[in-house]
Amino acid sequence: MTSNKNNFGNLRERSINDLIVFAVFQIEERGEAATFERLVKECFDSFPKVFSFAKYAKWPDARKIDRPLRDLRSRGVVSGDPSTSFSLTSEGKKQAEAIVKGLRQKKLL
Repeated sequence: MTSNKNNFGNLRERSINDLIVFAVFQIEERGEAATFERLVKECFDSFPKVFSFAKYAKWPDARKIDRPLRDLRSRGVVSGDPSTSFSLTSEGKKQAEAIVKGLRQKKLL
């Protein structure tokens, strides 16, 4: 399976929050539960430079996801918690769709 880093390189220009929203969206689109561990894997696989340890680039840094997830939850973009799983709220789905739409438009240029 091809990772998002190959298909969506311009996502690197987006905020970490946008990357996390996109990752939750991708997981949900596959019909999987967005557990914290699954989300860490999706973010790291898709954007390894953003979500890795500074000194150990081959390892995911879950701390880079934890705080932004709390922010996204407080703003009503995602719901859930690390002990179960996360999902996009209706606001989160709107944001994810806007991210995907923006990517598609950039590909046409």
